[in-house]
Parts: sequence; structure tokens; C-alpha cells
Amino acid sequence: MSKVYVMDHPLIQHKITMLRSETTTTKDFRELANEIALLMGYEATKDLDLDDVKVKTPITETTGKTISKQVALVPILRAGLGMVDALMSLIPAAKVGHVGLYRDPQTHEPVEYYCKLPTDIEQRQVLVLDPMLATGGSAVAAIDFIKKRGAKRIKLMNIIGAPEGVEAVQKAHPDVDIYIGALDEKLNENCYIVPGLGDAGDRLFGTL
Repeated sequence: MSKVYVMDHPLIQHKITMLRSETTTTKDFRELANEIALLMGYEATKDLDLDDVKVKTPITETTGKTISKQVALVPILRAGLGMVDALMSLIPAAKVGHVGLYRDPQTHEPVEYYCKLPTDIEQRQVLVLDPMLATGGSAVAAIDFIKKRGAKRIKLMNIIGAPEGVEAVQKAHPDVDIYIGALDEKLNENCYIVPGLGDAGDRLFGTL
């Protein structure tokens, strides 16, 4: 069974509280999401594989470490875009793919409309990015698409998650670890996370 890491860092919790507020502006929401993703990215990348390399300092030659497996960032469109810049600042050499899904308003099931991934995805550590993990349907579908294209090492990063979504991802993809900023109470009758923060995509891009 995959592991679930719920962030307990005070800075993350502080910023998530601000993110939740209905009075937070689009500008501030976007900045907070970026800052939270940056802090979470530090945790989610702590076990990247390293290689030994020789490096000459101004004083002497020594052995240092470099990341051996390259990284791919795959935001789930559109809200996942709000987390990309933060991870790119941590890992500038990362390649970025995109998975486009929308939730059918009647069935609440994900429908794919776009998938474009790096050609060497099978060689990369993949971080799937989406601010919200609600039913888990979009995350499960996105990971399905990514695996079908050869990826073997995948992690999921969400700012807010619901227990139902965590359970769905663990059931469908027990090899994918999940990193969550805050694990909330439940889903409501409209499959929104409670207490949540509303629609992350709308709040990120000002389309309320």
C-alpha cells in the first residue's frame, strides 16, 4: 500500500489557512498556492536518487552528489498549473507534461481531453500535481495515462485532500505515494471537499 504524507510544517499549515479564506484575492491565492507547493516539493523530493560526482572547489577536489534520475512534472489541467512554477524553481531541469481532464457534471467521472508527456517519461521520477484530491477520479485517471506511457516511479502532490480521494488512489495505484498539505473531513453531496477551499481552478485564474 502506498504511503500518505500529510504535511505538518507550521508554514504550510499557516498558508493553507490563508488559502482557504473566501476573502483571499486571486493574486494572493495564486501566490499562496505557489508557496505551499514549494514547501511541499522539498518534502516530496527528499528521496530522489543521487550519484557521486567529482567536483573541484577553489580549495581542493571532493566528491559531491547530483540527482541521478531526472524529474518530470505533470500538472492535471487546469488547476495543477498553479503548482508548476514552484517545482520548477526547485528542479529547473525538470521536463513538464500535461494531462487534461474535466469532471462530468452528472457522473462526476473524469473525461480526458489532452495528454502530452516527455518522450523519456519512463526514465523519470514523475510528480503529478493537482491542488485538490476530492473523489480521486482525476488523479487515478491521470496516473493511468502516465503509466500507460511507460512511467514507473510516480508521486502525487495535492494541497488539500479528502479521505475518499486518498482511498481511491491507494486502491487503484498502491505503488504511488501521496503528499498532501492538509487532509480534510469529507466530500459533500456535490463532491466538493469539506471544509476545502472551493474550486481551486476558479480561484487560481479568477473565473469565479
